[in-house]
Amino acid sequence: MTYDETAAEQANGHGGPSPRSSSHRSSSDSGHDLRLLVRAAAMYHLDGRTQAEIARRLGVSRPTAGRLIARARAQGLVQVTVSAPPHLAASIHTDLESELEDLFGLDEVLVIDETADGTATGNAALGRAGASVLTRRIQTGDTFGFTWGPEQIAVADAMRGTASCARVVQMDGSMTSADYSTGLDHTLMRFAECLSAQPIRLIAPLYVDAGTVEALRRDSLISQSLDAARDAQIALYGVGSASTSTTLFEGAFIDSVVLDELLALGAVGEIGGRFYDVNGVAVSSSLVERTVSVSLETLRACPTSILISGGPHRQEAVLGALRGGYATIVVTDAATARWLVSQQKGQQ
Repeated sequence: MTYDETAAEQANGHGGPSPRSSSHRSSSDSGHDLRLLVRAAAMYHLDGRTQAEIARRLGVSRPTAGRLIARARAQGLVQVTVSAPPHLAASIHTDLESELEDLFGLDEVLVIDETADGTATGNAALGRAGASVLTRRIQTGDTFGFTWGPEQIAVADAMRGTASCARVVQMDGSMTSADYSTGLDHTLMRFAECLSAQPIRLIAPLYVDAGTVEALRRDSLISQSLDAARDAQIALYGVGSASTSTTLFEGAFIDSVVLDELLALGAVGEIGGRFYDVNGVAVSSSLVERTVSVSLETLRACPTSILISGGPHRQEAVLGALRGGYATIVVTDAATARWLVSQQKGQQ
């Protein structure tokens, strides 16, 4: 029996045909129908009752209760308003987050109100937001991989030990000839401690000659680390720019000759030492065969990959990473988020 037939019988007070005219019956049923829609919607949205409870209270089947609620919405009888507290409203950017998610096909975007300008304060704000996302997303049996960088340090420092996973693995080499601190050991051990996980180091330089890369891949310890990194279910990374302000240039991982080559090839950013252009396409530089890290394709295939970065100095790098499909989740600042939206809409 359809809902309308049931409603008509209830309105008439019996299960048989109504003695009234069809036009009068239609008008009567319509009023009764409207009352049921409003009643069901109020119980569901205001009283918090389940569809099973509503069905029992109204004397209808559970599927009918679900249809009543859906019809109430469809007919504009339900208006839902979500309001943040006034003192927080200006710092919450749900519309902007949703727009970015739709434009780039992302699972989640978290936009912070603070400016991600590369300073300790900006990185700390990104770190707190990144830690909240990571804590929600990571699972007990996961292998968690990360690339080194200041934003990742900030995430590790903001962790509070409320989640756990099986392993934490370094996804890119970090050794360099210069006296430069990547913060890798601190980040790895902090993550391992907070997540009650086994730490796995990648004891290797980021760039060496191609022959050494092949030799390192044959090394049992290093190959195990790379295999673990490739198998990660969740990854966290920042992006570097193709400029003298990047940590790779400052740490003497690359020199001006290599940087000029990268710029000539259209590179705008890098993840784990692997460079790409503004559309996320890997650039075929001399570094490709010399890099000890997971590939961009591996990152693209990772079920959950969290990009954490922002600021004018990283905007093109973030845009390229999103267009390349290397992230499923993004944590960034409001100015960068608005710039990303404008750039992507402009391309469309």
